[in-house]
Amino acid sequence: MRKMWKNVLGFVLVAAISTGAAVGTSAYLMNKNQSVYNASNSTAANTFNQPYRLTGMNAVAAENTDFTTAAESTVHGVVHIKATTNAKQSADGGGQQQYMDPFEYFFGFGGRGGFQRPQPQPRVGAGSGVIISTDGYIITNNHVIDGADELEVTLNDNRKFSAKLIGTDPTTDIALIKVDAKDLPTIPFGDSEKLKVGEWVLAVGNPFNLTSTVTAGIVSAKGRGISMGGDRSKIESFIQTDAAVNPGNSGGALVNTKGELVGINTAIYSETGNFAGYSFAVPISIAGKVASDLKQYGTVQRAILGVLMMSVGDIADQLSYPNLDSKLKEELTELKSKIKVSEGACVSDFAERSSAKEAGIEKGDVIIAVNGAKIKNANALQEQISKYRPGDKVQITVDRNGSSKTFNVELRNAQGSTSVVKSAGDNSADVLGAAFKALTDKQKRELGVSYGIEVTGLLKGKLKDAGIQKGFVIMIVNDQKISTPEQLEKLVDKVLKGNADDRYIVVKGFYPNGRTKVYAIDLAE
Repeated sequence: MRKMWKNVLGFVLVAAISTGAAVGTSAYLMNKNQSVYNASNSTAANTFNQPYRLTGMNAVAAENTDFTTAAESTVHGVVHIKATTNAKQSADGGGQQQYMDPFEYFFGFGGRGGFQRPQPQPRVGAGSGVIISTDGYIITNNHVIDGADELEVTLNDNRKFSAKLIGTDPTTDIALIKVDAKDLPTIPFGDSEKLKVGEWVLAVGNPFNLTSTVTAGIVSAKGRGISMGGDRSKIESFIQTDAAVNPGNSGGALVNTKGELVGINTAIYSETGNFAGYSFAVPISIAGKVASDLKQYGTVQRAILGVLMMSVGDIADQLSYPNLDSKLKEELTELKSKIKVSEGACVSDFAERSSAKEAGIEKGDVIIAVNGAKIKNANALQEQISKYRPGDKVQITVDRNGSSKTFNVELRNAQGSTSVVKSAGDNSADVLGAAFKALTDKQKRELGVSYGIEVTGLLKGKLKDAGIQKGFVIMIVNDQKISTPEQLEKLVDKVLKGNADDRYIVVKGFYPNGRTKVYAIDLAE
């Protein structure tokens, strides 16, 4: 028995000594240096000489974050929107036209002498919206209400209102509508630029016409572009989150844990049409400014720098594409040779009337800040410029061959001026829905003409509706020669202010392939 205890004590003693030796050796090596671990191929902790850090006592575990206050303060500020598009009657009278039933014609069934074609049914879409003023102004997505003839808003307390459209902006997919009500609950604006990747956010919407639904997630990325519909004219600098969002959430609120509105939920990344992990919101820095413009002016006062730009990271990616056009490859290679920074928006070219070029910015400059706000890519530059109106002055900081330079730039609108653009119906540019430029001397020589203006871009408007395409050269309108965009705008403005029964123009011109065309365009609403 005594011998057995001796053996047990001996074993315990050996174990204790071994443990003490291991602890002592470990402490000695850690206190001495890390060279033993680094010299070998060991996978021990701190192989990369990272400093030791202790967790702060005031750190709060993510699972302890309380969303109840934010949820309770925002659900009543989100509405359901039902958008109804009435069935359009066909040119021959639609469903009122009687048609002969072939069976009846040959076999005499029914004795009715004909049958009615089934009536087309209205199309009904749904989405969400965010109340931003107590008197009933609501932000939503343009794609939620686009083409609708009737809008019905349902509040979280199930009250229903008819809504009227104040204005839309397809470029940012934002629309502003209004209901006739008072003392409505609102969601206050937050600062979307202060959002950080990893920060908790809530998506509040009304996807299935229930009461408002809340989901939680984190900010996955900022300044994200997703090329919606392939339209490169769209402004995309989305907040990306993993909060669950479904199609009916479009136009709903993205809020921070304080219950402040930081974005308008707009799109999801999905192959099925349902939520699959990522959703995207228009930052309130963009959406709020658009809504303010629509309320105040009826249309967006959009400022531009007058530059063509590429994200620094995209240049190397494009150079890696197989079968790249040799001329484009040469241009990209030249741009890359001038770039000394890893982030920013590289100026690849200028518009014809560019305030940035006039201020001294050069091709190959990388824009790295706007009024001190850091620019990581082209989307971020779009977001920053979208906050301003034509006539505003901004400080643009660029990196030029490794040196930082700052320029003061006065922003302009698409027409090259700083004047306020009036709402559609009052302004020819909005009615026509197109951008123009006078033909250069080189173009005149190549085309064999002495005057004319080129259609350089088309949005929703009368020209696009008439079938005019980009590149069309306008020569004559209502028997008047057109040499500048201003001449066309003055002529159209005159027609719009004239007899309401005689608001049309006849546009004559040709396409670069030599095909001549004449378009008769009714400018009446």
